[in-house]
Amino acid sequence: MKGNLWLIMASCLLVGILGFLAGKFSGNSNQNMDPADDLMRQAQEIIDAKSRKKTTSGLNDSPSSSTERSSAQEKNPSWEKRMADMEEIVREENALSRSRAMLAWIDTLAPSEFQAAVEHFRRLGLTQERMGEYALLLTAWAEVDPQAALAYTTENTEGTMASNTIISVWADRDPEAALAWAKENFKEDGANPYLVGIIRSLAAINPDRATEILQTMPFSEERGKALNAILPHLLKNGVEAAKAWIMGLSDKRLQEGAMARLAPEIAKSNPEEAANYLLANPNDASSRALDDIYSLWSKKTPEEAMKSFYSLPQGEPRKMALRGIILAGTENDPESAAKLMNQYPEDINDGTAMRFVWYTFDKNPSLAVNQIRLIKDEGFRNRMYVRSLSAWIDKNPQEAQGFIRSSNLSPEIIQRLPSQGGNP
Repeated sequence: MKGNLWLIMASCLLVGILGFLAGKFSGNSNQNMDPADDLMRQAQEIIDAKSRKKTTSGLNDSPSSSTERSSAQEKNPSWEKRMADMEEIVREENALSRSRAMLAWIDTLAPSEFQAAVEHFRRLGLTQERMGEYALLLTAWAEVDPQAALAYTTENTEGTMASNTIISVWADRDPEAALAWAKENFKEDGANPYLVGIIRSLAAINPDRATEILQTMPFSEERGKALNAILPHLLKNGVEAAKAWIMGLSDKRLQEGAMARLAPEIAKSNPEEAANYLLANPNDASSRALDDIYSLWSKKTPEEAMKSFYSLPQGEPRKMALRGIILAGTENDPESAAKLMNQYPEDINDGTAMRFVWYTFDKNPSLAVNQIRLIKDEGFRNRMYVRSLSAWIDKNPQEAQGFIRSSNLSPEIIQRLPSQGGNP
């Protein structure tokens, strides 16, 4: 009964991993918070929780001896049967059945067998479609021999997913050893990508040490990922604790980025507090984050969001606040959003106007094209006219021609339209 319960819990986790990864591969998720931060840790905890009845031989095998053993294993009929069983498991369509069988299959592996298993799994060409199973296999290997696992992934895989999965598990057990390995094995310029996995693990068990390592990283995509990994753990102690942590950061650019990432989390329950937090700490990053905050605020309580906008002085924060309000309105009431744009044209930047046109054109091309005039950059404005009018002519020539005749468009635009024999 305990075994069945364990498998059901593991299955639920695996379904969650697969759901996240499917979304990751199909589109761009919210960049402020990475929902994968704890999934690899949970996978490791599942493997750790179940008593593993294995021998401990081969823990310190070198990559070369592991490679030799892999070749020998592939010639073993019994091994070939086990690999066939694994392939049958991962090709199973039912996620619950697949997760139950895969976890049980992984539990039969001896430490010396993981490399050959990973190699065979990768040869199936299913790592993206079955990324959850792949991550569990790497996690289990990291439990028994992280250095051999890292030697393999750094040599044979692209990107950092596999190596960071492994080093994150290692850092749970021996963070300083994992850190030493990360420093020794990254000699290039820029941010060390292996630090992301270490920080992800340390964020839960030693946030002070995670912060120390984070602050050694230069401005980079990797540092942003590491920051995303820390913030959810800080928020467990409350918003004020997270704010205090941010104020204690010595790197000003890191501090500003952390503010911009914290605000959306605050906005989930209190958009007004999030907006005031960013407005009280003006910088480039916080200003750029304001549109998302005001968009959420406008959807929840539009009157309060507008009241706040009215109170803002001229400047970039005011423009970004209006951008968020307009984009929120574009979804449900584009006519009102357009009226707001026309009422405050001085607060409309080119990005706001272009996004309104993009999001509105399919439903209401006339309304969308009428707002192109608010784009201040002449080159952008002309290109947007040509693209939009060309699409409108193709969709509804009569309406498009009516707009063209009634508008004072430049000869350059007219000449490039399909109706004039141009080449948009």
